[in-house]
Amino acid sequence: MAKPNKKAPQKSVDIYCQKCRAQLFQYKKGGKGALIKCFKERITKDFTEVEGVCPNCQSQFARSGLVRGTPALKIIGNKAFAR
Repeated sequence: MAKPNKKAPQKSVDIYCQKCRAQLFQYKKGGKGALIKCFKERITKDFTEVEGVCPNCQSQFARSGLVRGTPALKIIGNKAFAR
């Protein structure tokens, strides 16, 4: 499978916790689709202390994994949203 584009998209979105609405990170998202995965190389500002865990309510919103051979956070069903 093809790797994600080396050049990050121009559009930057804020990712929030669905439960407590705390900001988790800023991310360079490509496309209009739902937030399913976040490539680690496209995260510009990270507000979490533990990877995949909300710093405010301590709920797990993502799991670490590989997508197309690139490290990424896989978002657990509707635990985080982009705005």
